Amino acid sequence: MLAAMPPQPPSAASRDEPVIRDRGDACPGALRLHAADDGHLARIRIPGGMLDADAALLLADAADRLGDGHVDLTSRGNAQLRGLGASCGGELQAVLVRAGLLPAPTHERVRNIVASPLTGLDRRGLPDVAPWVAELDRLLCASASAAGLSGRFLFALDDGRGDVTSLAADVNLAAVRDGGRALLWTADAADALLVAAADAPRAALVAASYFLDAVRRAGTRAWRVSELPAEQALDADELGARLAAAGIAASVVRGCAALHGPAPEPGVVEGPGGAAALSVFAPLGRLTTAQWRRLAGLTGRVRLTPWRGIVVPGLPAHAADGALAGLAEAGLVTGPDDPWRSVTACTGQPGCAKSLADVRADARAVVAQQAQAQAQAQTHAHATRPLPVHWSGCERRCGHPRGTAWADVVATADGYDLRAAGHAPRRGVPASELPAALAAVRRTTSHDAAKK
Repeated sequence: MLAAMPPQPPSAASRDEPVIRDRGDACPGALRLHAADDGHLARIRIPGGMLDADAALLLADAADRLGDGHVDLTSRGNAQLRGLGASCGGELQAVLVRAGLLPAPTHERVRNIVASPLTGLDRRGLPDVAPWVAELDRLLCASASAAGLSGRFLFALDDGRGDVTSLAADVNLAAVRDGGRALLWTADAADALLVAAADAPRAALVAASYFLDAVRRAGTRAWRVSELPAEQALDADELGARLAAAGIAASVVRGCAALHGPAPEPGVVEGPGGAAALSVFAPLGRLTTAQWRRLAGLTGRVRLTPWRGIVVPGLPAHAADGALAGLAEAGLVTGPDDPWRSVTACTGQPGCAKSLADVRADARAVVAQQAQAQAQAQTHAHATRPLPVHWSGCERRCGHPRGTAWADVVATADGYDLRAAGHAPRRGVPASELPAALAAVRRTTSHDAAKK
């Protein structure tokens, strides 16, 4: 009999009962630094992951002067600096102000906006939602009430491909292909509101205000829409009435299935008019400042993705292959068959006191063995993306990807526990035996997928 799915991490778990919060969330920000074992951590919100070169280079300078010389990417398309000194807050704040990355202090942690990274860049002909990002961010920062949102509340702006609406956001906007309309829904609501595309960012802010009102009525101090008690659940008809009161015409679309689509694959993305973009990934979501500067210098623009990747827009098509090869030489993931393509991990030791292992070092060792085996066989592991593997230093499983198709490698006092759908869990696996154990899981998974 097949084993049950591995339990979802707390951030992704469904809840039958409301969560009662007795405090505000402790999410780090650019001004609220988090004390870790390797120094302090700053999380810089970058709406839509969209950065110009000047801002990116200022971040790199700050990472070198104030931090550990790296830029980490988060699962919301934001950037983190680690290894910061406890007294560097004022200097970091000045850098971020110069970079245009720091709004009013009351709002800097609520700018959690993800957007389809390839919007407007490929040949799918979908509406470009990049303008929504700037407008929603402007509205958020201008709204006094929006400062009450938690640092975990998430907006997803999707161009219709379903990539970021797969991320369990609190407020979702999805462009309708005709370009003139958008669907709005909250969390996993079955019903959506159809609004004019021009009204979409304002409608998203109305939905967030509705959530804050529901939190006050519930008295639970919920951080996310999914945490509201059933009697305070957000209702599409009520949201429609609120939109109407704000002067936004909306109609309810019943039983509107949520969009689900894949993340961008690494490689060259052909665009319209002889343009191209590059899609790459950072191994374990961590970039040296040299890699970061190289990316920023290609075209002067980058987009950070919620899958710890980077999209570089605006290259001439004839230069794309050469630029991609250069990024591969710099140590970035540039092809879907790269062993690093499907590996994520929490910080682990020595950065986290709760971690029971240096999971990143162990993950690197396993990936190196996998790459060596691939090279010796002179073949790629799979024609399709292999089963993702997430390494966790403890049962909290921080940074865990969404969805259910993964293998979990969780550090314990006795080794690693390995859990994956369709496989009996293995307990206390030594790190040296993980390459073979993971290879067996991936072979079975690939075989089952081929039969389908």
